[in-house]
Amino acid sequence: VQLVESGGGVVQAGGSLRLSCAASGSIFTINVMGWYRQAPGKQRESVASITSGGSTSYADSVKGRFTISRDNAKNTVYLQMNSLKPEDTAIYYCKLMQGGGLGNSWGRGTQVTVSS
Repeated sequence: VQLVESGGGVVQAGGSLRLSCAASGSIFTINVMGWYRQAPGKQRESVASITSGGSTSYADSVKGRFTISRDNAKNTVYLQMNSLKPEDTAIYYCKLMQGGGLGNSWGRGTQVTVSS
């Protein structure tokens, strides 16, 4: 399985970015895709996740500002990030969680920098 993220960059506080993650390889129809982030000196944390059926969950810190969505036909997950804050600065990673012995797969990450 390969995951490729895109869409990161530098944005001013209050701005928006849209991240994308395309998955390829052995992918089951039923799975969960998610976004995680890791800021310098901090542990990686969950940001948002979405099941293949469309159920979503969000970290409290991003509720109301970030929206996760997916296109099952394209095996792609998106993260729309609005009202960005400097504390959102991190490397954002895409994760695919599957059963059937395929386990979890991670992308290489994309840098998001929010300037004040």
